[in-house]
Amino acid sequence: MTYQSPLLEAPGAVAPPDGHPEQGVPWHWGDPFAEQRTATRSVAVVDRSHREVLKVTGPERLSWLHLVISQHVTELAEGTGTEALVLDSQGHVDTHMVLAHVEGAVYLDSDPGAKATSALPKGGPQTLREYLEAMKFWSQVEISDVTGELAVLTVLGPDADRVLSTLDIALPATPYAVVAVGGGFARRMPWPGRSSVDLAVPRAELAAWWRRITDAGARPAGSWAFDALRVESLRPRLGVDTDERTIPHEVNWIGSAAHVAKGCYRGQETVAKVYNVGRPPRRMVLLHLDGSPEVYPETGDAVRLGDRVVGRVGSVAQHHELGPVALALLKRSVPVDAELLAGEEDRVVQAAVDPDSVPAEHVGQGREAAARLRG
Repeated sequence: MTYQSPLLEAPGAVAPPDGHPEQGVPWHWGDPFAEQRTATRSVAVVDRSHREVLKVTGPERLSWLHLVISQHVTELAEGTGTEALVLDSQGHVDTHMVLAHVEGAVYLDSDPGAKATSALPKGGPQTLREYLEAMKFWSQVEISDVTGELAVLTVLGPDADRVLSTLDIALPATPYAVVAVGGGFARRMPWPGRSSVDLAVPRAELAAWWRRITDAGARPAGSWAFDALRVESLRPRLGVDTDERTIPHEVNWIGSAAHVAKGCYRGQETVAKVYNVGRPPRRMVLLHLDGSPEVYPETGDAVRLGDRVVGRVGSVAQHHELGPVALALLKRSVPVDAELLAGEEDRVVQAAVDPDSVPAEHVGQGREAAARLRG
């Protein structure tokens, strides 16, 4: 049964259309553009209670996690967090998660339906928890699914700390700082926008926390606003901006979620090889779309240069300042100033790459050494 947030029953809440990836939480509260403006200029709160949350405890929680995820976490101090991935043996992204280390536990929260289907042979574990359980062996760790106990709300905007202070939450200004809060935790995030704080609160108290936050001055905002700011921040969503071939280098997850110098983990050879010697075959960019509100490409549609397919459309958003935009994975050979077409059939529109979204070219030490040898 699909999750349905109790806040969908609140006055003004509008559910997302069928097939939308953010099913189960409010899409907007009547004015999605005003919600975005508030989230960038003041403070808004978004219901993200459809996220799934795992809890890892035990004396070997950090050393064991270090072996099965892409991030360096052996020295992840209490009161801090990070982002991480599960990769398959070829380095393709299987799962993205955000971590919080607090009060003797590491919490891993991910988008709904987190899978690890390609990390093990066919017939093996399907969910992220099943994969982690299969990799536990004799490690002194316990893994529990606390999705039914904790729900995620996100406070967005430059006035977020004012709202937090009203709730008696003092959170350090550093990205991924974590503090314990009322049976859950608060975690500062570097995206979307300039200021963002995730609150994992007791699920049974979700509506009460929502009232406390809105009473403190935060405007209700939906997943539409969150996604538009996420797209502006060039942050991908798994399964929307990624496909079965995506490697971390293509979607800005090197460093933030995948460590390039830690010891062996599944997919590490691909991560290190592409970073040090090669180049990723694609890169994620922001596209400006020239179309009417009724005609937009959809996730998975092709991006074409002339008659040639050169990429795929990911998240599509209507931004309060940028207008219609989308994240897209394009071949590296596509010129930044190319005139592109995005979409299929009757939803094809002109598209242009935002030059500021093109990631800086990384030249690995191995490639530099090879160039010197050739020289």
